[in-house]
Amino acid sequence: MSFANFAAVEVQSTPEGQQKVGTISANAGTNLGSLEEQLAQKADEMGAKSFRITSVTGPNTLHGTAVIYK
Repeated sequence: MSFANFAAVEVQSTPEGQQKVGTISANAGTNLGSLEEQLAQKADEMGAKSFRITSVTGPNTLHGTAVIYK
């Protein structure tokens, strides 16, 4: 079984049958995709099944936060 089978999935709303278990944050350059990847990696490290990005700010270095669900 590959690691990809356990990767947290980005969602747009609270997934049915999952509970909010915390929040995570990350910083990236000016690339939104890079920020999404960093948040996904942190969600995986926390054992989350999914995550929902709740904020992205910053003109030069992006900062994002996300809610994680299990």
